Amino acid sequence: MFNKTVLTLALSAMSISGAAVAVTDAEFEVMQAQLNAMADQIDAGTNQGSDTQVGGYGELHYNNLSTAGDSRKKAIDFHRFVLFVNHQFNSDIRLFTEFEVEHALSGDGKPGEVEIEQAYIQFDLTERTQLNAGLFLLPVGILNETHEPGTFYGVERNPVEKNIIPTTWWEGGAMLSGRFDSGISYDLALHSGLEVDPATVSLRSGRQKVAKAAADNLAATARLKYTGIAGLELAATLQIQDDITQDSSDNVDGATLLETHAIWNTGPVTLKALYGRWDIDGIGAEVLGKEVQDGGYVEAGYKINPRHGVFVRHNIWDNGGTAADTEKTQTDVGYNFWPHEAVVVKVDYQSQDANAGDGDGVNIGLGYQF
Repeated sequence: MFNKTVLTLALSAMSISGAAVAVTDAEFEVMQAQLNAMADQIDAGTNQGSDTQVGGYGELHYNNLSTAGDSRKKAIDFHRFVLFVNHQFNSDIRLFTEFEVEHALSGDGKPGEVEIEQAYIQFDLTERTQLNAGLFLLPVGILNETHEPGTFYGVERNPVEKNIIPTTWWEGGAMLSGRFDSGISYDLALHSGLEVDPATVSLRSGRQKVAKAAADNLAATARLKYTGIAGLELAATLQIQDDITQDSSDNVDGATLLETHAIWNTGPVTLKALYGRWDIDGIGAEVLGKEVQDGGYVEAGYKINPRHGVFVRHNIWDNGGTAADTEKTQTDVGYNFWPHEAVVVKVDYQSQDANAGDGDGVNIGLGYQF
């Protein structure tokens, strides 16, 4: 490493090699001070680099599914390419960022998007309390905060968290987080909210993604989580927003989200259960049949060994509507293979009812994280 010691040795060699370079003691001291200053700058740059970490993940998907009208969807999609760049400013302040390209290609008429999903500063207030400020993933559900491909079963993310929560969901604001010795932790956040279209009251399309987001009406989210027993996670999240359309002149008003889930890992078996429900106020939501939107799933996974795992999951969700029956169901069975702990190959079969689109068929995926 190029540092003060190397510079001093080089300068000393110059002073004793009088035939080649002749310097006085005063000149030697001036040169040494200048080179020491240069070494300080070099060392500072080196230390900065060591406090910056780069990571990421990616997913390639192949879908071969039936669709309404006896047609088929066959597609290969590099669904996500994600980079993390994090930096430790000092022992108490750090930066977390996540940059994502979806569907490989973005621009006018292209299928993809370029997004920043995380960009927040974390401050340690105490050993057990942190404050996050900036753009962050909301503390709701199982997948919203942790969704690298090797961490869950199935090629595609489950339809309940996708359509009800709706994952992946991030907002801009501030969040206070803390934990206790008992295994209880909490998150309290004040942040930007959804801006749903009052003509559709579609939750997923209401995500503003902190892109010049309307902030006439903020939202508040609170989560309580328990992990005091090895292998067990119990959590509940409550979110309140006074006006989910960001417009007080329409007939769609406040909204409340309640989500709760349980995860139980015991030996090779992992069991998961999740339920989420939105209650939306206003005559406009009632007319559309969208005043209640909810869903849940149960999943059982079995790790045959560290490289091989199988799972089954049953999903039920309902985003409302005026039809007599708006409930949708999907069942997934599949297999994960980890040739390396950070690389996964997945295959699953999904079966949907008519309301969900009769999307029966095979999904194959390749994922990595680092």
